[in-house]
Amino acid sequence: MQHPWTSDRRPSLAGRLARLGFTDAGLAERRLIEEDPDGTLGDRQLDALGATADPDLALAGVLRLLTAAPGDAELRAVLRKDPETRERLFTVLGVSAALGDHLARHPGDWRVLRGDGALQSPSPEVVRTDLLRAVGADSAGPEPVAAGSGPATLVALRAAYRRHLLHLAGRDLIGAADVGRVAAELADLAAAALEAGLAVARAAVPEHAACRLAVIGMGKCGARELNYVSDVDVIFVAEAREGHPEETGLRTATRLASALMRACSDTTEEGALWEVDPALRPEGKAGPLVRTLASHRAYYERWAKTWEFQALLKARPVAGDAELGRRYVDTITPMVWKAAEGEGFVEDVQAMRRRVETHLTQRGEDADRQLKLGPGGLRDVEFAVQLLQLVHGRADATLRVPATLDALTVLSHGGYVGRDDAAALTSAYRFLRRVEHLIQLYRLRRTHLVPDDTDDLRRLGRALGLRTDPVGEFTALWRRHAREVRRIHEKLFYRPLLRAVARLPGEEARLTPEAARTRLEALGFDDPAGALRHIEALTSGVSRRAAIQRTLLPVMLGWFADAPDPDAGLLGFRQVSDALGTTPWYLRLLRDEVTVAERMARVLASSRYATDLLLRAPEAVAMLGNETGLAPRPYETLRVEAMAAVKRRADGLETAAEDAVAVVRGLRRRELFRVAVADLLDLADVRAVGESLTDITTVTIEAALRAAVNKIELERREPLPTRMAVVAMGRFGGHELGYGSDADVMFVHDPLPGADEREASRAAHAVAEELRRLLALPGPDPVLEIDPNLRPEGRQGPLVRTLASYAAYYARWSEPWESQALLRADPIIGDPGLCERFRALIDPVRWPEGGIGEDAVRGIRRLKARMESERLPRGVDRRQHIKLGPGGLSDVEWVAQLLQLRHAHDIPQLRTTRTLATLEAAVPARLLDAADAEVLAEAWKLATRIRGVIMLVRGRASDLLPTDHHRERSAVTRVLGYPGTGDLIEDYRRHARRARAVVERVFYGAE
Repeated sequence: MQHPWTSDRRPSLAGRLARLGFTDAGLAERRLIEEDPDGTLGDRQLDALGATADPDLALAGVLRLLTAAPGDAELRAVLRKDPETRERLFTVLGVSAALGDHLARHPGDWRVLRGDGALQSPSPEVVRTDLLRAVGADSAGPEPVAAGSGPATLVALRAAYRRHLLHLAGRDLIGAADVGRVAAELADLAAAALEAGLAVARAAVPEHAACRLAVIGMGKCGARELNYVSDVDVIFVAEAREGHPEETGLRTATRLASALMRACSDTTEEGALWEVDPALRPEGKAGPLVRTLASHRAYYERWAKTWEFQALLKARPVAGDAELGRRYVDTITPMVWKAAEGEGFVEDVQAMRRRVETHLTQRGEDADRQLKLGPGGLRDVEFAVQLLQLVHGRADATLRVPATLDALTVLSHGGYVGRDDAAALTSAYRFLRRVEHLIQLYRLRRTHLVPDDTDDLRRLGRALGLRTDPVGEFTALWRRHAREVRRIHEKLFYRPLLRAVARLPGEEARLTPEAARTRLEALGFDDPAGALRHIEALTSGVSRRAAIQRTLLPVMLGWFADAPDPDAGLLGFRQVSDALGTTPWYLRLLRDEVTVAERMARVLASSRYATDLLLRAPEAVAMLGNETGLAPRPYETLRVEAMAAVKRRADGLETAAEDAVAVVRGLRRRELFRVAVADLLDLADVRAVGESLTDITTVTIEAALRAAVNKIELERREPLPTRMAVVAMGRFGGHELGYGSDADVMFVHDPLPGADEREASRAAHAVAEELRRLLALPGPDPVLEIDPNLRPEGRQGPLVRTLASYAAYYARWSEPWESQALLRADPIIGDPGLCERFRALIDPVRWPEGGIGEDAVRGIRRLKARMESERLPRGVDRRQHIKLGPGGLSDVEWVAQLLQLRHAHDIPQLRTTRTLATLEAAVPARLLDAADAEVLAEAWKLATRIRGVIMLVRGRASDLLPTDHHRERSAVTRVLGYPGTGDLIEDYRRHARRARAVVERVFYGAE
């Protein structure tokens, strides 16, 4: 006889609960005393609770059940005397709070966990009959009709469905059903629910007899590998019955299908079952919900892409008219296995990979916790298996099985996957699916994220039988499986290609060169023959270098294939390897530091600009090892290095200046690569990129100025008779340089006291010309064009002026556009004192006291309007122009500059050369609404980012949205993170439209 936990028994209770694994022993103790007054839960019951995944959760569940069934003596007797039923009940309650909630609402349902029936799998027909009975339908009828379609019917369906879930979970969680069996039963349960949902739909659609409707299960439901909570993918196929027009039949079938979907997905007091997702139908969401069999056939024969046939690998009839469903499958199946022979096979496989990549890029911060989409996750296994089935199933009918685990078995038996690899993938897939089931069971919610909460991880680990260190053991086991899945995933795709050219040993069958070319095409290589030549050159021979390359390339090929231009990536890798292959550290770095190899592959296959930089300085690959090495280096650090290089070569030799600038240009080349890689890998935002490129250019010009001064002084055999400074202008002065930007500058000098002004001017002019010559010398780095055309009088004016000459010019002759140009003037190079004096000279010109007048404002507006109509290239769609188009860079910058011209004298925060800083300063000054400032800033950042990525991808600058060359367009789109070019253009135009609306109001004064 058991006794309640009274005060005389309490001293030992809390300690006992803690030892049993309760995390809040005090709360558990209080609950036992307050909620179990009759002592149903005694020592044996507590031991059983302590053996569950989460004793606290299990205790809460069983106490709620006892409270919900106060008069259920049978339940109390079972808890005391039936250890097997008790184990099943407690085990379920220790994993699933949601099923605990169900039992609290339906306390009699615990009986499905009792007796021999609790361990037996019900047949699909039994489950179907039970769910149809729940909605009041006769399962023996050819087209069962529910008793009604109202809330009561839907509640009854959900309650019956969850009763079956409870029965299945009871077997699943004690190990009486393996993960494959559980997934199959979940699919059968979903099929039965669809059948019951269709019966409810018939009750809601009185004219349902006008048509025949078959429901085709797709995805995991079709393959009988469903998880506990998932959207159920379906396709609807219908026919009008004899005597009814086809149009009437399809209209009725559409109403039935819609009502079925609502019957499953509508929320009730019992919640919903799941979403019925028909998006895999022909034309997706844009297509009709229901089609005839003939319409399906016509679509798949003419329009379907390979990914659609990939989805059809798993199609099976699950509800509705069985004969029509069989005819659908008989019609479609032959097309599935011919799909890979079509001309569009390569492009469609690429599209499949793009969709996978899109999912991956959307994972965000949770990427490392993704069971489904993360590296080494379920998708890696499924995609590898399905592609192998599509490629080889054309000739081998044994591969035509829908379920992933079954497919792995036949792929192994057929020699398409090595036995060890198949066993490892099978083990990992079972583990990952088991974890997925446990995570979803907790709240019966659709999720694929491994929790990061310690208590959740502890419950997960204990449910898997890991009791010593549940969190640590689970995490290690999960990561080990994920690494193994990723390794084999890469190997299945890419190792057979190496075998074709390098004759690697192994148990897998060697691909013929023709088959290898086909696989390379499927991976996105445009020139598979060339790719094979590169692979052969890298891997042939018995050298250590070739052996390491044979290890590296299977993985590298996968990373190339995931990037925009696999051919360019592989070619670049071969060229860099040829340049560095004999260097001891290079291959060792790639072999031992996987991050370096992955980043290198992504950069080489994404950016011509970065690839060119790396090929000119291959040793820069070493900086790819960690994110710290890719962080843009501080200005002062760069300056010290550059000026030290000039100083070391100030030795009086005739080529000293050239040698010094060559070293500095090498530094620039290295730092441009660093910034480009950080940009490509999303390690630097638009602002950081602009500042970094400006710092690199500033340091380069300052070092070249020092070298030029040294050379001119050497030639003149005396010190320079003047001080010199270089004023950064335009984007350079705004610290907003892009990869292809010229360096707009003005040269200023100030003769030393007593110096002849003409002589000083000649010397300053010689220095400026020498600086331009040194930076224009042919070299391996991208050209740094020095553009002095924003100087007074433009090309007609002197290249270099004295400070006094600038003062006189701005006092007498300056045009309004020159005042506007000075808004971005930043004297940052050369003599510090002269820089400050020049700044003091131009500040009143660009930030005039009282601001510019209305006449000047009208003049600026007229000038802007004229530029919009005259400066756009002929024949170019204005909306495509990132710089001059409506809402583009120019629009945003002119708004900022007009605000500065009018208000910077009175508002010091506006006295900046940077566009974004100006917009930010205008908000607290009440010159711009915060929302308007954000719209302008976001449009400017997006346009700048697009402009930069175009240069990175193409290796040449452009101000037009990418719409011409397909591969370049696709590459720009993907580097920017958009699913397709249309998405990029739509997003840019949306930003531009909003920005233009602000420009019209703020700049042009429109109401």
